[in-house]
Amino acid sequence: MLQKKTDVVIIGSGPGGATVARELARSEAGLGITLLEKGRDWRRSPLYGTYPGGMMYTDKASFLTTQEGLTIVRPLMLGGATSMYCACAARPLPWWRDKYNIDLDAYAAETVRELGIAPLPLSLRGVASTRIADAAADLGMDWFPQDKFMQPSHSHNGFACGATCMLGCRCGAKWNAAQFVDEAVREGLDLWTGASVERILYDNGRVAGVWGKKNGKPFAIYADVVILAAGGIGSPLILQRSGLAGAGRGMTMDTTLMVYGRAPYKGIGNDPPMTWSYADDELGVLYSTLIDPWLNYPIAMLRKGPRYATTWPRWGQTLGVMIKLKDEISGYVRAKKRGFTISKGLTLNDQQRVAQAEQTAARILRKAGCDPDTIFSTPLRGTHPSGTVRIGGMLTTNLETEIQNLYVCDASVFPEALARPTVLTIISLAKRLAEFVQISAW
Repeated sequence: MLQKKTDVVIIGSGPGGATVARELARSEAGLGITLLEKGRDWRRSPLYGTYPGGMMYTDKASFLTTQEGLTIVRPLMLGGATSMYCACAARPLPWWRDKYNIDLDAYAAETVRELGIAPLPLSLRGVASTRIADAAADLGMDWFPQDKFMQPSHSHNGFACGATCMLGCRCGAKWNAAQFVDEAVREGLDLWTGASVERILYDNGRVAGVWGKKNGKPFAIYADVVILAAGGIGSPLILQRSGLAGAGRGMTMDTTLMVYGRAPYKGIGNDPPMTWSYADDELGVLYSTLIDPWLNYPIAMLRKGPRYATTWPRWGQTLGVMIKLKDEISGYVRAKKRGFTISKGLTLNDQQRVAQAEQTAARILRKAGCDPDTIFSTPLRGTHPSGTVRIGGMLTTNLETEIQNLYVCDASVFPEALARPTVLTIISLAKRLAEFVQISAW
């Protein structure tokens, strides 16, 4: 069995784990840090950002579903969800400070400055996407240009972002959390890929390390601090297998669907995804411009019925309005002897709000020129598994569990759904946690 002793173990390389790793590696605390990632680094693979690649580096080849039928795309790779996201950014909402006494504003502002987070220039937001925003404005909705973790000037061979970019960024314009890992490695971080953590080790209420397998071979790493950042599904499963039975009881998903319609002009498939958005916080919904990638489209529509899959030939003229719901806490993530199950549907209140949002999206599409007879809604999907190890329930405001020096830092800590892009909030939480760990180390 592989064995090692270090100061800090971080589990997961998404925005939470990668940020904590970089901040601690750059600090003057002189800590030994090991980062464990279940997947591998796909960025230099010719399959990265392709349809076959998207199936290879996602859980169950992108066919992971809840018992109620919600599809969940769960990347298992260096960089985590930022390897397959729309690169959208939203500052932490005021309720973090007002309701939970967690002030993230300074950390978010620092990140915005460092990474150059801003909307794309108007010329790059897409003609069809902008027509959707203009149509919504005619109906009295003030859509805004969506902030992006994206620098078109960083593109290797020219910026040409479209729907397929959700499979992975091949041109280099999008920021990926793996870049923070790269920085941490240069500062001395010990990175293990292909390392699957089975459980947390602890003694007398204090963390002692982790146990797992790397490429099939058992390992134990002993550490004074363990930071769990394996995501809204991975983190509760590890905690359950470690004896913390309360993990995974209830979750949020930012449950999402798209409303599609055929326009008499070129659709949004070749526009960068989610360049315009609109938040209706009274209803608890975020609207944005989005469509499934070309080859994913018929697969997703088959879940609704063969008749909808036959709309594939008009993909090039399709407009899409995404609806992201601030869904209520319900369901569970539960570890089994082999694998796990997820139960997550919509409450009655969730269903009523989705129906109201669908009517609004359809009005926008009609105003944008779509044929009313072609407008329909896609099946529901879960886009941000979160709230499974919630602050105020299982965690203190410093993200510490009941086990001393065992922390959690990913979307699982959210006390409620965001109905917003999650990455900037997770980075802000991670910077705050890294600062707390450094102070504790001194």
